[in-house]
Amino acid sequence: MILSTKGRYGLKAVFELSMNYGLGPVSLRKISGKYSISESYLEQLFAKLRKEGYIETVRGPRGGYLLAMEPEKITVGMILRALEGDITTSECISKDVCSREAICATRVIFEKIENSISDVIDNITLADMQVKKNILMEETDEQETIS
Repeated sequence: MILSTKGRYGLKAVFELSMNYGLGPVSLRKISGKYSISESYLEQLFAKLRKEGYIETVRGPRGGYLLAMEPEKITVGMILRALEGDITTSECISKDVCSREAICATRVIFEKIENSISDVIDNITLADMQVKKNILMEETDEQETIS
């Protein structure tokens, strides 16, 4: 399973909003420039996220986008599902009934993989990502000091 650009770029963009949480709206131009994502593509992604209630729009000259709730309340899974739809490892898992379900050994494996993925993405919040980024930045600073 590979995430599409919708999921990858959308998560980066929402993470940028989380890094600016409480500081005011962030413009598409800023996000576009930082991550090299076209503004029109970001607009499409943000329309889906706004519809799901994860982000808000502020109009006007100092307008832009904001998280609609605290970074601690938004998980990676929420963002990915809003943009990608259900995260699944196999079509047979996402269907209600499979004629071979009772004798299919691979279905059990696919279910375990899917459950593991869901467990990870549903238990990492945007706030957790901020903490990880800060740790990585500190490690980078320490390595540069040593060099």
